[in-house]
Parts: sequence; C-alpha cells; structure tokens
Amino acid sequence: MASNVRGTPAEGREERVKNVGKKLLLRMKTVLRKTEPAKRTSHLPTTSATVPAEPVAGPSTEPTAVPATTETTHVPTASAPPQTEDGQAVFEGERIPRAQVYSERAQLLSERFGLDMDPHTWYPMEGHVLRVNKPIRMRVHRSCHQCSHGLNQSGICDSCKHTACSQCSYYPPKRSEAELEASREARDRILRERRANAMIVPDWNFNPNEKVVLRRPGKAGGQELVYKKVRQRVRRTCCQCLEFDGLDTSFQGGKLSCPKCNHARCTDCPRDPPKKDKYPYGYPGDEFGAKSIPHYKCHECYEKFPPGAQDGETCFRCAHEKCNDCQRLRPQKVEPKPDPEVLRSVQEKLAAMNLA
Repeated sequence: MASNVRGTPAEGREERVKNVGKKLLLRMKTVLRKTEPAKRTSHLPTTSATVPAEPVAGPSTEPTAVPATTETTHVPTASAPPQTEDGQAVFEGERIPRAQVYSERAQLLSERFGLDMDPHTWYPMEGHVLRVNKPIRMRVHRSCHQCSHGLNQSGICDSCKHTACSQCSYYPPKRSEAELEASREARDRILRERRANAMIVPDWNFNPNEKVVLRRPGKAGGQELVYKKVRQRVRRTCCQCLEFDGLDTSFQGGKLSCPKCNHARCTDCPRDPPKKDKYPYGYPGDEFGAKSIPHYKCHECYEKFPPGAQDGETCFRCAHEKCNDCQRLRPQKVEPKPDPEVLRSVQEKLAAMNLA
C-alpha cells in the first residue's frame, strides 16, 4: 500500500508564496500586453517607402535608379482626442474644487427641502474634481409600430429588422408649441408658489433663554416676513370729529389724542369691534365722556352701586349710604358673573354622581 506523505507546514507556506508570485507575474504580463497596442497606435513609426523609377528614353537600356525618399504616413483619426507628445489624451474639461460641488448640493437641498446642513461635517473637502461640461439631452425611446419592440441606437428593430419610420412611436412624445408654453407657465407657477410658501428652516442651535423669531422670505423679494401672534385689530374713532364734521378720524396706534382735533380719547369714542360685556365702564386709558353713565362702589364693602346712583343711596349689602368717599369705577376689564342656571345644572350633576 502506498502511503500518503504530507508536507510540513513550512513547505506548504512556501508553495503558497510561490503560487501567489506566479499569479502576480501573469497579471503584470497581461496588463503590459494590453497597454502595448495603445502605444503603437498613438505613435506610428516612420516607414521608408521606395518609389520605383520609370525608365528614361535614351540609348542606354539600363534603368536609372532614383534615390528612395523618406515619407511619414499619417492615419487620419476624426473622433480621436488630441494627443500630446507623451501619447496621452488631453482632458477637455475643468477642475473644480470639491468644496464648491458639495456646497452647491447643500444649497439645493436647503432650498428644496428646507434642510440646514453643513457639508464640511459630512464629506472631505480636500482636492479637486474633474468635470466635463456637456449639453443637457433628453433620452428618447422609439418603439416599432409593427411588433412594439424597442429600436436600437441605429434605428433598427432587433426583433423584426424594421427601420424606423414616421409611424414608430416616441417616448416621451413630441409636444406642440402650445404644450411647451403651458409647461413653461406651470413651471413658473410652481416656482412662485415655492418662493411664496418657503419652508421654515429650523434652528439647531436653539437657546431656550433667547426669544425665537420665525422668519421667511417675502413675496417678489420684498420685506422679510416675521411670524407674530394673531391679534385682533382694534380701531377707535374720534367722537368730536364724527359729531361735528362727520369724519371718521381714527386714533393712530396707541396714541390717546385725535391727530386732527387733538381731542382726548374718551368713553364716548366708538370702538370697532365693541365689547361692552367685557368693558362696561369704558376701555382702559379712556377719559370719562359726557354721555358715559357713572358707576360707583361702596368704600366699606366694595360692593357696586346700581348704574347712575345718587348720593344717599343705600348699599344693599352693608346698608351704607353713598357718600363722597365712594369712588367712581375707572374703565377696566370686568369678568362676567357666572350664570346661576349653569351653576344649578352643575350641582345637580354632581349630586347624581354622588348618589350613584
């Protein structure tokens, strides 16, 4: 019986190293063999062409030999790129910094999706990028009208060998001038809507101690819009100008005097919208007008007297008679009293819950 003799681990390791070295040599030979034809085509060697001499008419019968002329043959390459002296093609493009490319991408993302990103923290910005400027072209697919198979680049159907004709369909189909104009208008409308309804960019460096102000660009490059809390616009009209001149002169902003007649704002000056239920004694900051109804309160129990109470009228809570110490109520906001019917219904519901 023949016994299988196995090698030591050191011998197996040496064999593997030799095999790897052989593979590397074969790979290098293959690469060199591929690059040699390219060098031959880029540099054509000069060949000496011998031009045969024509016999000269004369008494001598031996032909005279013409010296050979050295000519260089040039192979015309229409689509080949320009070559340099070293045989390398000239790059027809431009070198752009890598930081510029990523900054443009970040700007497009922020304009479209409202993202605020710093490309320096995501991508390496060192070095340059080679870019070739090419015109934008639309990829058009054509289908054979006989077998509905796609046509190749040469315009021939691979299935039925039909040549492209006017009946073969396009995708995307050709559009008329009216459709192109409608597409331009729709694109302009979408751009206007995006500018008008721009996304609010979040502030990632938010500080809770600072007041947050939300902003967005205005329409047609106008003033920047700032978000504010919804407030009701109140208009006050001067009662003197309205009564004597018939003019609706409004008070400007928070000023308390009429800009035309310099009349102090009083309780008789109408308010739009009126809120007599919340301000029955007048609005804050108003002076008492001639038509205002006075309201007093008792200086002992602070209960209100009925509207237009005279001196000597008795308070229904403490039986105190109205005197000069009882002050007139200034214009202020009054919380409405709860409805007794509502209180009664709530009490009944609570009693029913206790019984259950």
